Amino acid sequence: MAPTMRAERFYADTKKVTLEDIPIPEPGRGEVLVKVAFCGICHSDLSLINGTFPAQTPVVTQGHEASGIIAKLGPDVTGWAEGDRVVVAAGRPCQTCPNCQRGDVTNCARIQLMAFAYDGAWAEYTVAQAAGLTRVPDNVPLEQAAILADAVSTPFGAVVRTGRVAVGESVGVWGVGGVGTHIVQLARLVGAVPVIAVDINPAVLERAVEIGADYALDSRDDRLQDKIAEITGGRRLDVAFDAVGLKATFEQALHCLTNGGRLVGVGMSADSPTIGSTAMFALTRRQVLAHLGYQNVDIETLAKLVSHGRLDLSRSVSEIIALEDLPLGIEKLERQEGNPIRILVKP
Repeated sequence: MAPTMRAERFYADTKKVTLEDIPIPEPGRGEVLVKVAFCGICHSDLSLINGTFPAQTPVVTQGHEASGIIAKLGPDVTGWAEGDRVVVAAGRPCQTCPNCQRGDVTNCARIQLMAFAYDGAWAEYTVAQAAGLTRVPDNVPLEQAAILADAVSTPFGAVVRTGRVAVGESVGVWGVGGVGTHIVQLARLVGAVPVIAVDINPAVLERAVEIGADYALDSRDDRLQDKIAEITGGRRLDVAFDAVGLKATFEQALHCLTNGGRLVGVGMSADSPTIGSTAMFALTRRQVLAHLGYQNVDIETLAKLVSHGRLDLSRSVSEIIALEDLPLGIEKLERQEGNPIRILVKP
């Protein structure tokens, strides 16, 4: 193994991403070195570059949706071997907060996010905690496995854990891009009916129907709320997911809920939506829920669903680019060129 590797490094002071040769990291106690096979380009990566998310370190390797092959074991690692196919967790518990100290690492109060607090996987190698790895079944392609670590697991957490979507409930999804596409698929998988996709792009709406939405509506339609009421027999939505995070999408989704319905905010921006008057909010008993991330066990569940043919991610990888072409991939995602679900980097 050569002593150095190629990595895309983000500099917080200049907001620039540059390809560099840096030393290959050494796995510490309880860690493994992973040779990266694929890593996704996510909107949260763009949010660090454009300043929406504050930088946590002056220089960092970005990329947090990674699959690969274990190249080296650190001290005290058991249950894993070199050559194992894995998905890397996109975060790690701090181990020092009150929740971690009592063993509740799932609810770590100071969770460290990969590619923000520590180096990620827009590189040839990355270091990961062995406790956060997920084994990839042999029949699951590594390019599909990579997106499980956010693009699919975050929607899974939103649908199953935060939204608590039940069989037969009506669901609306605002924004059917990289996250919204998988919310549509997973809502259908757990038995939601009808599943209604809402977007402004006709091509994206057509794709939403192809991957499982029962209906696809234009968010600019003045009769949107009426159409949703007609589709649901007058009840409107039990659960609405805002995968965009803008003031307009958040408030529109909220107003399409039935009494007692749940709005789950998944998309993020600097916008500040409102819930209207507290009187109407109380009278309609609507719930507004924030969602972020997933539990590591969710990746294993999703890998099993893909392995057994219950979840089809064959259309989710829009393009695969080389590490040196990563700036072009970032531009394509920013411009939504070709309406990508996920663009992957192959180091």
